[in-house]
Amino acid sequence: MTKTTTNLLGIFITILAGTYFYITCCSECGATVKKEPVNETVIPAKPTATSYPFAFSDGDYAYNDNDNYNFNASTSSILMPLSGKVEEGIASLKSFLGENASKVINITGYYKSDETNDSAFPNLGLARANSVKNHLVANGIHSTQINTFGSLKDEMVAKDNIFLGPIAYGLDNKAENVDDELQALYEKIKANPLVLHFNTAQTSINLNADQRQKVADISRYLDKVDGASANVIGHTDNTGNRNTNIILGQERADFGKAYLVRNGISETKINSSSKGPDNPVASNATEEGRAENRRTVITLN
Repeated sequence: MTKTTTNLLGIFITILAGTYFYITCCSECGATVKKEPVNETVIPAKPTATSYPFAFSDGDYAYNDNDNYNFNASTSSILMPLSGKVEEGIASLKSFLGENASKVINITGYYKSDETNDSAFPNLGLARANSVKNHLVANGIHSTQINTFGSLKDEMVAKDNIFLGPIAYGLDNKAENVDDELQALYEKIKANPLVLHFNTAQTSINLNADQRQKVADISRYLDKVDGASANVIGHTDNTGNRNTNIILGQERADFGKAYLVRNGISETKINSSSKGPDNPVASNATEEGRAENRRTVITLN
């Protein structure tokens, strides 16, 4: 055996011995060889879409189906068509309320705090409930037997940007003091009507919280009182020709009326007219006063 071969053999034996003693010693002393942790990507579970049924009951009477009215996020327009089961439920409800004049259906619309309110109502839930109310009325249920409410429900989860049945229902008895409540509501609206200041060229109206509540109050009164109507009256300042201002005031009144109709108040319950410059609420001698006089007033007849 040559010297080179002997040296190589010695190196090989040394490596084997070192490996053997390292493994043996680590095993005896309990030490372990650390391994680098494997980084795993955690994919969050997609939340399950919520769904609320078309369901109501009163004593022996009940209706329950998983389908319901559906809405796109941030809208109060009902998605059509409705399912056949919902249509059957509407017919059943109409029959029940027709046979029980002392009963009412309470409709509560749900909404989330991150939705945009596209309506004239205080919240999107109430606007959705109002849309359902209008559909029930169109199907023969009297508005005096329908109450509407809105409720925040942030736990709702949409399915492909659609909320499935964000509406709840409950049958109840008519309030015993409903006539007194409506009289108080009438006096409240007449004493503090809804006033809009805008230019004829505007294509939208942005209401504050107080104005939205006034729209809800007017809508409720019109629903509950047979023969009730709202007056939308356009006013102008005294700049220019009176006849021209009468026409301008009518345009403003018609614009306000169209806005209410778009928000679910029946066109047949709204009268629009103009008083032009004839009823100022401030001096026309200043720009501030003229701006106050350019207005549309919405109140009850």
